[in-house]
Amino acid sequence: MTLTTCSHSATPADGRTTPGPAAPCDEVTGQLLRTLAAARPGGRILELGTGTGVSAGWLLEGMDADATLLSVEQDPVVAAVAAAHLGADPRLELVVGDGGELIDALAGRRFDLIFADTRPGTFHHLDRTLDLLATGGQYLVDDLLPQRNWPTDHARAVRTLIDRLTTDPRLHTTYLDCSTGLLLATRRR
Repeated sequence: MTLTTCSHSATPADGRTTPGPAAPCDEVTGQLLRTLAAARPGGRILELGTGTGVSAGWLLEGMDADATLLSVEQDPVVAAVAAAHLGADPRLELVVGDGGELIDALAGRRFDLIFADTRPGTFHHLDRTLDLLATGGQYLVDDLLPQRNWPTDHARAVRTLIDRLTTDPRLHTTYLDCSTGLLLATRRR
């Protein structure tokens, strides 16, 4: 594993110095991630929002020896947990920094699978993220079903995201009403 730290401060916006309540990847989402990664021999995979590394672990389990996973986590404390558990895997590059800045820096690169589990790549930087998808590449977003910890206006933002993805002419999309609410999209062109 390669651990990269972006040049800017990676302290969470709320100023936390310890991880807040985490909702790690559930088993259904994890199995889907493993399956999608396994379908991409030699695949280039991007994960936006590493968290403690649970979803990265599922992705790595499905990946073959030639596949690579680039994962970004803003919170350095949480990223350290992921690094402690997954750090021996040479297929993983873990970036500690802002997901939006990483998306901008990746312009021109292509990925076969993108798992968007944070605001950058979903509620902002969406078009730039979709531009990173190779033709035939897949984009998965989770946490689309209402959750108790959502801010008041978040349901509207989720609906807007779903509408945006399901009407994008570059994508074939499927909304999966399971787990935490998933949307899987494949780039057609």
